[in-house]
Amino acid sequence: MKKKKLRVAIQGIATSFHEVAALAHFEGPIDTIECLTFHALCETLKNDSADYAVMAIENSIAGSILPNYFLLQEYHFSIVGELYLPIHMHLLALPGVKMKDIKSIESHPMAIRQCSEYLHRLEGVEIKESDDTALSAKKIKEKKLKDTAAIANEQAAKKFGLNIIERRIETHKKNFTRFLILTKKVSHGVDSNKASLSFEVANEAGSLANVLTSFKENNINLTKIQSIPIIGKPREYSIHVDVEWKRRKNYDTALHLVLRQTRNLNVLGEYKKSEMKF
Repeated sequence: MKKKKLRVAIQGIATSFHEVAALAHFEGPIDTIECLTFHALCETLKNDSADYAVMAIENSIAGSILPNYFLLQEYHFSIVGELYLPIHMHLLALPGVKMKDIKSIESHPMAIRQCSEYLHRLEGVEIKESDDTALSAKKIKEKKLKDTAAIANEQAAKKFGLNIIERRIETHKKNFTRFLILTKKVSHGVDSNKASLSFEVANEAGSLANVLTSFKENNINLTKIQSIPIIGKPREYSIHVDVEWKRRKNYDTALHLVLRQTRNLNVLGEYKKSEMKF
């Protein structure tokens, strides 16, 4: 019997960085479901039109993608994995087009932020935001735009028959995006050594410090801390943290302590940490 392909929702279209991340994470062939926005991606997973979703959450140059933290809170998906993908940004244009011909450059806002140093040096070039890196490349191909370039990856250049007129324009060469693997099923991996948590603390001196001390005293490594405003509650924040451990017992002990020190503690996912490979 032929094994059914996993359906994986991605933000963007084929050859986007989300598709590259999905193909790198999942073993074997998959069906990628293209979603132009992160909200559409979440709705696709919510409506069972996909088995998994791949969502970018932070970049080593551009920082956290804050709207996606709000989506994690809203949809209550389970994080079952992560992936650090090296991101190489290139400037793509139609064959024969030179840099002097370019009047505008188009790409996803996060890609633009990752290349800000290069773009700030350009004069007389308009920078336009789009829904996706690969979609910008596709638009140049379909509309035969001879005065426009796209910021995208090498896969997009090959798929849409564009030339790379400037390579590696990202601000820092060690550029990574962290992607989360999401599903509707609650899953606590047996061999997990990392977790994503969210909670609220009292608005008083030392309340967050007490939580962090509980992690420290149990040898739990805090790899990420991010606060996001609680909608409808001015001056109140939800705290998101990523933690790692070597002994599961230490994590369980710390979690028990943190439960007593916080409000609305949510385990967003327990999974195996991914390595950055240069």
